[in-house]
Amino acid sequence: MKITIGRSDKADFPELSLYEIDLKVDSGAYTSSIHCSNISEITVDGASIIQFTLLDPEHPFYNNKEFTSKNYASKIVKSSNGISEKRFMIHTEIFIFNQTFPIYLTLSERKDMKFPILLGRKFLNKKFVIDTTMKNLSHKLKNTK
Repeated sequence: MKITIGRSDKADFPELSLYEIDLKVDSGAYTSSIHCSNISEITVDGASIIQFTLLDPEHPFYNNKEFTSKNYASKIVKSSNGISEKRFMIHTEIFIFNQTFPIYLTLSERKDMKFPILLGRKFLNKKFVIDTTMKNLSHKLKNTK
């Protein structure tokens, strides 16, 4: 049985120390993405790692914490304006509808966007059905416990 998700919601990303962060459901996007800044690929002790800062100083949840990950890949993503660019992608977990799911997030600079996180089709597929008239269904469920 698929879970009904609205057009926007809030979710937790415990491995990234983000809780009740706004997200937008985007069935037009294939991959999910998170707003980051200072994204760079570096070599430490001969191993490649990705380092990034989540969000930006204007966001209320910004904590200036630098994250690093060895568990990443890069992929070419075509943005909504039709321009293809190389983006890094990390594997983490999302807590939504009182469940934990694995999720891949591409790291992108979404500074001018209202929502710091987009949930794309690859994550939504086979788990969720979207009701565009609804909002915050997971968040309301979480706060009734």
